[in-house]
Amino acid sequence: MAVYLDVIWLLNFCFDYMLLALTALFLKRQVRKRRLAIGALIASFYVLFLFIPVLTFMVNPIIKLLYSLVIVSVTFGFNRFRSFFQCWLLFYFVTFMIGGGMMGAHYFLQQDVTVYNGAVATQGTGFGDPVSWLFVLIGFPSIWWFSKRRVDTLETTKIHYDQLANVVIHIDDHTISAVALIDSGNQLQDPLSGSPVMILDMTVHAEHFPTTFIEKAKNVTDFQEEGEVDKWEHRLRIVPFRAVGQDHQFLCAIKPDEVVISMDDGAITVKKVLVGLSFHTISGEKEYSCILHPKMLTGHKATAS
Repeated sequence: MAVYLDVIWLLNFCFDYMLLALTALFLKRQVRKRRLAIGALIASFYVLFLFIPVLTFMVNPIIKLLYSLVIVSVTFGFNRFRSFFQCWLLFYFVTFMIGGGMMGAHYFLQQDVTVYNGAVATQGTGFGDPVSWLFVLIGFPSIWWFSKRRVDTLETTKIHYDQLANVVIHIDDHTISAVALIDSGNQLQDPLSGSPVMILDMTVHAEHFPTTFIEKAKNVTDFQEEGEVDKWEHRLRIVPFRAVGQDHQFLCAIKPDEVVISMDDGAITVKKVLVGLSFHTISGEKEYSCILHPKMLTGHKATAS
């Protein structure tokens, strides 16, 4: 059997480079390509050591451990022990994640059990299932790309959940609790009083409001018509707003007694605010049912919760 050592080394160099690059992405570090290349070069030399009889001691787990420390120190440098240790652990995490993903995909595509003349037979070589180079060439970049996208999605989700807060709306003796999204793009406010307008999803919280009140809130024109008077009718407000591609829109809002926003560093009580009533779902995944105005978080002192 002929072994093309140069081809094996080149493939390992490319794979090591991608592993180090993915580690740098996870660490959010700007690492020069030159350092990545040098680190990948040192890592790829390990393949050559396996074919040199005098260097068989390199297969020892302790030597492998020390060798990986050299790779990480050359690529990412050594400033503090803690940060270096995190880089080293993340490098192993990325390696195991990519390798585990490839082995999982390999066994997922394998068909080890067949039926022959009514009998179930299993296939095996006795030395495990060999992975073809073609599968490695296609599978490695695919798993690399998939892992990067998943981590990006997790980071986006984390940022998204960092912008969530718990709110409690007090109206007379009624209390409405909701999870709110802090939306910096929400600049809606009442033109008369200047009060910021937060949005409440009525498809979730309609049960807290009287039926007559909801009917009036759904139809702005009903405000001018005579009918059954609701106890909260004096709290209703009409707020004009603009949407993309639409002008002269109106939103029904209610004036609460106060809104309490619970944050990590305490609670904020806001009295000058209007609660806009949306009869359309504002979160398809039901992650939140309220949208806060950023002005509600400024100019108010947070109290310990």
